[in-house]
Amino acid sequence: MTRPLLLQVGHLARRSVLRTLRQPLNVVPSFVFPLILLAVNVGGLDTAARIPGFPTDSYLDFALAFTFMQGALFATTNAGTDLARDIQTGFLNRLSLTPMRSAALLLGQLAGVVVLALIQATLYLTVGLLAGVRPESGVVGVFLIVFLGVLIALAFGAIGAFLALRTGSGEAIQALFPLFFVFLFMSSMNLPRNLIEIEWFRTVATINPVSYLIEGIRSLIITGWDAQALALGFGLAVGIGAVAVAAASVALRGRLARS
Repeated sequence: MTRPLLLQVGHLARRSVLRTLRQPLNVVPSFVFPLILLAVNVGGLDTAARIPGFPTDSYLDFALAFTFMQGALFATTNAGTDLARDIQTGFLNRLSLTPMRSAALLLGQLAGVVVLALIQATLYLTVGLLAGVRPESGVVGVFLIVFLGVLIALAFGAIGAFLALRTGSGEAIQALFPLFFVFLFMSSMNLPRNLIEIEWFRTVATINPVSYLIEGIRSLIITGWDAQALALGFGLAVGIGAVAVAAASVALRGRLARS
């Protein structure tokens, strides 16, 4: 990455981060709502930890991973709506008249996602630790949990950027939020896949990549160092992110060409 590109990314990243943090109506729900849902799930499903074969005796340990996924879902909508607003206000058109490189715009836009995801992941994990969660992976695992959480949010944020560039509408991004939520619930978020008795649900959860992202984080909390779970979790996060960034780059070039 050349120096001019780094400077461009830096300027746009600063703008993205400040804009993200200056929107409390977008930021606060991404902190509070996952924790509220965590409390509700733990209170209502705590007895599930007594099911024979359940991987832990604490449902809180099991459920904590889901908060990171829900935070990533907010990253999708936040990144998408912010970029769609730039399109609707003409900011993207004005940038197309400058020497600004398209890669800088996309990378800078995702910087806000990374900062928000880092704060989210730290908050979720801190709340979990205060509530009694003790990750089996130890201190190194704690940092790895945060890193994987940020990586997943970055991948989802890139999806949001792609959708914004394709639709150019913040309303369209918001309308897709329930669909994304379905993907979360049709996963192994509430029960291990081997304990899901409904066959079609177990099949959907097995082919749903969200399950493996959740299980990657969950393995660091419950199991310790599960090579397969971590390989699938990190591999899918990187793979989804790479595909989404590539798709967003193509969509951005197309939109700038039409400007």
